[in-house]
Amino acid sequence: MKNKTEFFSGLLIIMAVVIYFPVQAQRKNRPQDVYEVKGITAVQGPHSIVRTIKQDRKGNIWIASWQGIFKYDGKSFTNITSKVSSARFFSVLEDRKGNFWFASVGSGVYYYNGRSFRNFTTKDGLANDRVTNIYEDKTGNIWFGTEGGASLYDGKFFRNFKIKERSSGTQADSVHISAYQKPLSEQHWMHNDVNAIIEDKTGKLWFGTRGYAYVYDGKTFTTIINNDGKPFTNVRSIIKDKKGNIWLGGHNGLWRYDGSTFTNFTRQFVGYVYEDKKGNIWTSSENANESRKALSVTADGAGWVLSRYDEKSLFSIKPTVTEVTNKPMIFGILEDDKGDVLFGTFDGVYRYDGSAIQF
Repeated sequence: MKNKTEFFSGLLIIMAVVIYFPVQAQRKNRPQDVYEVKGITAVQGPHSIVRTIKQDRKGNIWIASWQGIFKYDGKSFTNITSKVSSARFFSVLEDRKGNFWFASVGSGVYYYNGRSFRNFTTKDGLANDRVTNIYEDKTGNIWFGTEGGASLYDGKFFRNFKIKERSSGTQADSVHISAYQKPLSEQHWMHNDVNAIIEDKTGKLWFGTRGYAYVYDGKTFTTIINNDGKPFTNVRSIIKDKKGNIWLGGHNGLWRYDGSTFTNFTRQFVGYVYEDKKGNIWTSSENANESRKALSVTADGAGWVLSRYDEKSLFSIKPTVTEVTNKPMIFGILEDDKGDVLFGTFDGVYRYDGSAIQF
């Protein structure tokens, strides 16, 4: 069976010609481009859907929610974007210079240097104003995963990439499971709806979309095929662990790629993948104890479980997995400086200290 798990030599790989649109849209210093706004400080954080939780180099916790971007300094929460935008925020990134980027669904991207904001939209060259993912590559370029393809920003210009020449979809955040019961057409809009971006140790970029998952070598997008001879579909999360392995979570479950071989850990839908400081892998996935009707339940349906895969058993035949808790939805997992694990749900952020869950 080993020949079925070879990625570039043994596995089937579907080649897709990259469609690349350079957009030379340099920012102009319009008065409305840069503005200073102070956030609102409160004792409590968001009580709505939380998609991403990150910790900056100073130890502050940043939360991307549908109520805005919150900053937690250990004592109080500040809604950084409360007076800037009422958009739903999905992702936050601190770049290597210490500046922040916030992805919104409908209002493009916000750049924040700690004092002032700058808003980037399709008018400035962004591929689409519905942005769910942000990633900084090895050279310092900022990538944005949008519903209309991927956008690369080099500090001056945007360059847009579409895996397929197709208009953006108008679907909601959830996609029905029935959409993946048969192969997607080459022109399906979901191939350009980018959920995740990561750069591997060879410099290739991995893209997870609502359609399939792809590897980009600078010239061509290659559809990634799993051990079943099928493409990875609706990949919501891709990470690179400390050893350089790539982890994918999505409709096909949780998979690890070690540079030559794919290994499957669960077939349940996985929405988020995270590696903690000890090398344990945390996931949010479909609760196997709750059956779902394939034609009526969405990929963000009720019944998710927060799980931890023990680092010492990751290469065992039967890895040790601990189910920590169940929630209607779980995204944005983070281990803080204390070793506690924070995770986002429909109603805010929860904390797991190793023994109990706290809101």
